[in-house]
Amino acid sequence: MQQDKEIISQWSESAPYWEKHRETIREMFAPITQALIEDAEINTSRVVLDVATGPGEPALSIADLVGPEGKVLGVDAVPQMVEAARRAGDRRGFQNASFKVAFADDLPFPASTFDAVVSRFGVMFFPSPVDSVREMLRVLKPGGRIAMAVWHFAERNPFHYTVSQVVERYVDSPPPAPDSPDAFRFAVPGKLLTILSNAGAAATFERLLRFEIRASISVEDFWMLRSEMSEKLRAKLAILSKEQMTELEREVLEALDAYTANRCVIFPAEVLIVSGRKEPS
Repeated sequence: MQQDKEIISQWSESAPYWEKHRETIREMFAPITQALIEDAEINTSRVVLDVATGPGEPALSIADLVGPEGKVLGVDAVPQMVEAARRAGDRRGFQNASFKVAFADDLPFPASTFDAVVSRFGVMFFPSPVDSVREMLRVLKPGGRIAMAVWHFAERNPFHYTVSQVVERYVDSPPPAPDSPDAFRFAVPGKLLTILSNAGAAATFERLLRFEIRASISVEDFWMLRSEMSEKLRAKLAILSKEQMTELEREVLEALDAYTANRCVIFPAEVLIVSGRKEPS
């Protein structure tokens, strides 16, 4: 329970920044959303659950796909994220998407409610991933599919390590405790796949998605996005002096320049897409 509170507190502080940058984040992670749609076999008229929806993605992108005959429900443990998701849905006039505060390991839905369940970069932060996956399978209809996206190794993702390598020269960054909530908790192939199988999923499958993270922004704007959306990074930067911060920013922008082209930032990226099916009854 204490771990739950700490994670919610951290993400609550990040929620305004995720809402501020939501369109850029949606653009950057669009290939992952498409991969989840494919592996969860989502098409028109489906009823879909998005767990750890944040400020409403990929729920709203999926709502576009399933159309008025379908329905998407996004849940998140952080009330501020859910409020941001509702605002985004209202602005875009979605009638087939709704959002609710809920924990992944205690979903407030009857069994066999959804045709598909997805989660993009959520399961890494769940206190008990296997309990959460069991819940996600419980609310799936028999034969329905679950698909989750997690980061592959940090060194394969300059979106993360280009900034972190510079920051580590200024702030001591000890590695996280084994299996603690962290962006790269399931970077090792097979680790999340085993949890999915242990939770009771059938026909489990893992694939490596290689793609490009693209955003139509400057390196300065990307640095602002990265420094704001991560609570851990904000905490590290907060302890630096003004002089240190100025030098760090100079080094970060210089390092990021290698990933710019045509007024965009472009990073090679690798993500694991892990999926399975609920056994037919």
